[in-house]
Amino acid sequence: MEQHIQNLLDSKYAFFNHPRFIEHDPIQIPHAFSHQPDIEIMGFWVAMLAWGQRKTIISNANELIQLFDGAPHAFIMGHQAHDLKRFETFKHRTFNYTDTLYFIRFFNRHFSKHASLETAFSAQYNPAEITIEASINRFFHTFFDDEFAPKRTQKHISAPFKKSACKRICMYLRWMVRKDEFGVDFGLWNNIKPSQLVCPLDVHAQRTAESLHLVSPGPANWNKALELTESLRQLDPHDPVKYDFALYGMGIEEKTIWQ
Repeated sequence: MEQHIQNLLDSKYAFFNHPRFIEHDPIQIPHAFSHQPDIEIMGFWVAMLAWGQRKTIISNANELIQLFDGAPHAFIMGHQAHDLKRFETFKHRTFNYTDTLYFIRFFNRHFSKHASLETAFSAQYNPAEITIEASINRFFHTFFDDEFAPKRTQKHISAPFKKSACKRICMYLRWMVRKDEFGVDFGLWNNIKPSQLVCPLDVHAQRTAESLHLVSPGPANWNKALELTESLRQLDPHDPVKYDFALYGMGIEEKTIWQ
């Protein structure tokens, strides 16, 4: 890879991987908590809602926190059936009451047996696997392993076997797994290795990646996300997705220029 491209990505990564990034991004939602289950729950939830305008995503996530009385894990584990009625009016784009109830049901089921959401991703985890692909596929089946799982909710949880780029799942895993001294990503999980993460791929990141010849033109799917990650692995084999900060930031800069 040409040195000037690496220099550019390194400089943009250093600029955007900074605490000032938090206040403008949906990652501010889990950063509002100190209790790990709350961080995991709200991090996952806001990541799954992360499509559309950031302002709306953040506003709706804050509404959800209020509905949880400010304590998502405590509410999910201790609520009564009548407490769920308050969520009837909560929605984000196509995410509605049915989806909300199932998310609460899943978290209740999971945290009744496990201390962390990591185990939902790391069950049967193979540290020798190059990427986290198999673990994301297993998570999808774990999430919906419930006779009451609504079919409609499956559209909100992506998986590589569905050929999706899995941008939101990959973003969430970056938040939970990556570790550095800058404090944007949480680095709470220890089983999955940062080198196995796959770079979140959206239209802005892909446009930037194509302009830098990190990926070939084509649809944004799982294979394209793997292609991008492999290019980034040439720059940093131990932490390739750190360059998500650079691609995201450059994409936002470009979008701002054209608005």
